[in-house]
Amino acid sequence: MIQRCMVIRLGKPYTIAMNKHIINLDSTSPAGQPTPMVDPFGRAITYVRVSVTDRCDFRCVYCMSEDMHFLPKQDLLSLEELDRLCTAFVDKGTRKLRITGGEPLVRRDIMKLFKSLSRHLDSGALDELTVTTNGSQLAKYATDLAACGVKRINVSLDTLDADKFRAVTRWGELSKVLGGIEVAQKAGIAVKINAVALQGVNEDEFESLVRWSHGIGADMTFIEVMPLGEVSGQRADQYIPLSRVKAQLMERFTLTDIAYKTGGPARYVSVKETGGRIGFITPLTHNFCESCNRVRVTCTGTLYMCLGQEDAADLRTPLRADPTNESLNKAIDAAILRKPKGHDFIIERGANIPSVGRHMSMTGG
Repeated sequence: MIQRCMVIRLGKPYTIAMNKHIINLDSTSPAGQPTPMVDPFGRAITYVRVSVTDRCDFRCVYCMSEDMHFLPKQDLLSLEELDRLCTAFVDKGTRKLRITGGEPLVRRDIMKLFKSLSRHLDSGALDELTVTTNGSQLAKYATDLAACGVKRINVSLDTLDADKFRAVTRWGELSKVLGGIEVAQKAGIAVKINAVALQGVNEDEFESLVRWSHGIGADMTFIEVMPLGEVSGQRADQYIPLSRVKAQLMERFTLTDIAYKTGGPARYVSVKETGGRIGFITPLTHNFCESCNRVRVTCTGTLYMCLGQEDAADLRTPLRADPTNESLNKAIDAAILRKPKGHDFIIERGANIPSVGRHMSMTGG
């Protein structure tokens, strides 16, 4: 059913009326505290993904061009500014922060940010501080991440074949990633493996990826290729619908739909034979927009209300212009009011123009 909304101005503050629900959208509550974020469709925004760098030590073929041009360092938010921005979102009701990149662990002095943000876990204001990583730096940082309260991470790993891995990542070493995963697990961090389903690359490995990940006690999630940024070749040549992946797995495993959630868009099944879980993220064949609870912030302080849309809001300017956060809170509130109902990802053979021009590394994974 289509929800209709209208903006009602009540002096300086304003509200949104949605059916019989009234949502206050003043930048502060009556007690002077920042208000929770609720979009025009009644979805509470409680999950923020924050990119700390657009740089990465890999050049994955579905994510980046081989010859990438990265942002000048002076354009990036400082670690102190990232902390303040994350804290503003926590104050507005964010319960989960995911630190992303590029590859977040290549950001210089990144552990200072994790150590600072861990205070929100200690206070109970934040439920979870997590990371998405390619795993290349885990051996170096996993123990420190665990000490900062990071209990769960996502590791992007599309193949267990060392030669394929180097071909997909262009620069990566599989053994280094596997070693980093082992260190993370020994530090007490739960690992989830993310694999993009890639035609001609790993379609013969779906079963082995599941058996391996469940064998080391990690959940496994498959993701459809997303048309973000220009890459070499045709997206249509990379794309595999996850309905095909699931059908292939059902020939080997007994899969049962379960209600398990991690706060993200994956739909999960349990696997009788392994005792593990498989998640499916399907932005093209079955989008997850109706329950979207998240927004993304880039390393330059640009807020994207939807991964699959170009509309964005500048948070860096109010962040730097006003030390009180009042202007920043107003900018966030105005942006959340523009959050769309969903994205419009399309992959068409012969049309190599991406649905969204920016690369995933710019927005944050």
